[in-house]
Amino acid sequence: MKDYKHTMGLRIKEKRKSLKLTQEEIAEMLDISVKHLSEVERGLTGLSIENLIKLSNILGVSIDYIVKGKADKNNWDCIISDLQNVPKEKEKLVKDLIKTSIELSK
Repeated sequence: MKDYKHTMGLRIKEKRKSLKLTQEEIAEMLDISVKHLSEVERGLTGLSIENLIKLSNILGVSIDYIVKGKADKNNWDCIISDLQNVPKEKEKLVKDLIKTSIELSK
């Protein structure tokens, strides 16, 4: 079970850092201690279901992604989250692809 918590913690930490959020900011939003969040990210403990739901909303990912590392391909939150992480040099390409997709679907 520790390995499962460890990989879940790594996903949380990676996503938090990609959003440029600190442990302090996340802990405050979840109303937990920084120590507890640190332990979650290191795989030493888990989160309550309530806080897991809150965290998925904060990070813009599905609970499925946090827990299993798999994003629900039909989950718009995951798609939006992925789009927010597009490198600056690729933004125009992504915007053009979306615009073309919208035009083709009309």
